[in-house]
Amino acid sequence: MTDETINIEGAVCAPPLTHNEQIVMGHGAGGRMSHQLIQKAFMSAFDNPALRAGDDAARVESNLHSNLAISTDAHVVFPLFFPGGDIGKLAVCGTVNDVAMLGAKPLYLTAGFILEEGLPMETLKQVVASMKAAADEAGVQIVAGDTKVVQRGKADGLYITTAGVGVVREGVSISGANAKVGDAVILSGSIGDHGIAVLAARGELGFQSSLQSDVAPLNHLIDAMMNASSNVHVLRDPTRGGLATTLNEIANQSNVGILLNEETLPVHPEVAAACEMLGFDPLYVANEGKLVTMVAREDAEKVLAAMRATKYGEGAVIIGEVTAEPRGRVLLKTALGSTRIVDMLAGEMLPRIC
Repeated sequence: MTDETINIEGAVCAPPLTHNEQIVMGHGAGGRMSHQLIQKAFMSAFDNPALRAGDDAARVESNLHSNLAISTDAHVVFPLFFPGGDIGKLAVCGTVNDVAMLGAKPLYLTAGFILEEGLPMETLKQVVASMKAAADEAGVQIVAGDTKVVQRGKADGLYITTAGVGVVREGVSISGANAKVGDAVILSGSIGDHGIAVLAARGELGFQSSLQSDVAPLNHLIDAMMNASSNVHVLRDPTRGGLATTLNEIANQSNVGILLNEETLPVHPEVAAACEMLGFDPLYVANEGKLVTMVAREDAEKVLAAMRATKYGEGAVIIGEVTAEPRGRVLLKTALGSTRIVDMLAGEMLPRIC
């Protein structure tokens, strides 16, 4: 979660920091503890309208004909290379996607590298080449950067920070606060692939897996959606904290309810098996190449068709609808016909996955 010009996403009310309180791993997991940290440590200091909107990027006014979307992110994934991606591809795609989630066209990125003493030069070259390939696919340029080197054992090999700038399309207003009662909730594909792929790369599954991370730039998918309809109200990529946390953020921002249909949620069989074995819920596992959108019901099929015609939207499916009640809540209609509350991720589940 991110930033102000620097935008900081989805803050929730929290008591002030106490003198003896310390940061724990759960503060970085993207769930309720992350939101409370944002509120406690950052919102009171940096508070402004762009920050307060709580979206993936900040929409700021400029002297140009269009407004700008600005976002920043930090990447600490372990291991550096995993099936389907690496820290470099993740850094580029994560920031491109955050900018694009405002309906903006991403244009430029900056990148900062924290290198640990002893990092093989070949590893750095591979990561940089991966960043170049991802930027080329997204159609953005990496135009500035910085490099620092820290002592051996101080950085887990390599950390990357990125910032992105894009131009918001004229007349477009997309935000987590814009969900409307009756909107269809559409997901671009299967959930949990990234988190479980990273876990497999650590050798922590206990069985062999061919699962690939879904890390990908989604700006071209969003272009297709917006060309199909002017009634795309919300866009969000459900990264840390998973789909459940993202939908709770949107429900709170828009002061609406969201009802999901469990039978339509796409989950890869290997993700389902891993989650069952480890006691995880796929709704809370991170994604890096998926988006969730709220679209006016009358345009849902048009948008769905446009998504399915693209590389990263082939598995798109309607998973629910926006409701009037209960406000600020996400509910799941289970395969058994019952309904349960889907809350925000409370603490840490899978650390260091994005």
